[in-house]
Amino acid sequence: MIFKNFSALSLNMAEEKLLTVRDVSLILGISEKEVVDLAESGAMPAYKVGGVYLRFKEEQIQEFKRQTPKFSSKIKARQDYTFKERVSDFFYFNDFYILTLLIIVLLLLIIFQGY
Repeated sequence: MIFKNFSALSLNMAEEKLLTVRDVSLILGISEKEVVDLAESGAMPAYKVGGVYLRFKEEQIQEFKRQTPKFSSKIKARQDYTFKERVSDFFYFNDFYILTLLIIVLLLLIIFQGY
């Protein structure tokens, strides 16, 4: 994996606005999951902030877009973002919150069941 530690970045880069996974997915026209997969495979340069969150430099993303002809054709083909892909991305990125909400609701039902 080609991840760089955010603390190791120079001051110039730290002042520069880094892109999020969502920003990159909008620029490239692919799903957020595909962006994460490309970054984790090392195909796309990415940075980890705090060891968790992926961030990207806009210049590197634009260069990646230009240098990858196979990927460029895929971007044109992926302009239609299907409902199934949207639902899949929603659950992929929000599974923790959904599970937490279900546990809270279950606990509230147990607590207020006797009243």
